Amino acid sequence: MQQFPISPRAFLASAWTHRGLIAALTRREVVGRYHGSMLGLAWSFFNPLLMLAVYTFVFSEVLKVRWTGGVAESRTDFAIILFAGLIVFGIFAECVNRAPTLVLSNPNYVKKVVFPLEILPWVALGSALFHAVVSLAALLLVELWYRQSVPWTAFAFPLMLVPLLLFAMGLAWLLASLGVFLRDVGQVIGVLTTVLMFVSPIFYPEASLAPKYREWLQWNPLTFVIEESRNALIFGLAPDWAQWAWLLAASLAVAWAGFAWFQKTRRGFADVM
Repeated sequence: MQQFPISPRAFLASAWTHRGLIAALTRREVVGRYHGSMLGLAWSFFNPLLMLAVYTFVFSEVLKVRWTGGVAESRTDFAIILFAGLIVFGIFAECVNRAPTLVLSNPNYVKKVVFPLEILPWVALGSALFHAVVSLAALLLVELWYRQSVPWTAFAFPLMLVPLLLFAMGLAWLLASLGVFLRDVGQVIGVLTTVLMFVSPIFYPEASLAPKYREWLQWNPLTFVIEESRNALIFGLAPDWAQWAWLLAASLAVAWAGFAWFQKTRRGFADVM
């Protein structure tokens, strides 16, 4: 019986070894998503802007949500702050929501012994990052046009994402495996990510919550990444590197645990598909 490596080094080594295949599958997926549409890849730019317009109107005009800390309360300011949070959450949500069907939607790969099934979550992450880069470019252009500058701390934004990406990958491997054996996982995850969006500091500042709720919000793994990403991209504040290091270590543990689970259970995929 074939044994699949589960060491902490293996999940990164696999991605590096198959980087060409991951890039090719990611490219095919991104292009295929908009195949046949009139605007094509331009939808990857317009979709987040349309959703941003809706969220900005609802939360800034209807619900009258305001940010504190001396930030101007214009609608454009609110949109920029909101967009930063949505970019971060969008990466996580796309990876996790798609994870339960990654293996199920590729039955031909399961039957190919030589195909590295463990790279499927990397492909989902690559697609999510492509859309995040497009959204980030739009955010920076609007910020540069409206505020005439972008904080130098924006260079720290990619580093702020590293713990989130590792955490999302760990969950993706776990959910991709569970989705094969428990078909209801996809439905449950869709509901949970929607709930997570509203209990994350995306549409409101963390400081606006009462202390007792703020303590609970700190247990949300997305809270730190969203807040620090916003600080880096918009407010020009240096990251909290000590907390980032702790979160990175925890995310590495989650990534390895998810990868190990996937590798240990993948031998049973063909039996239930």
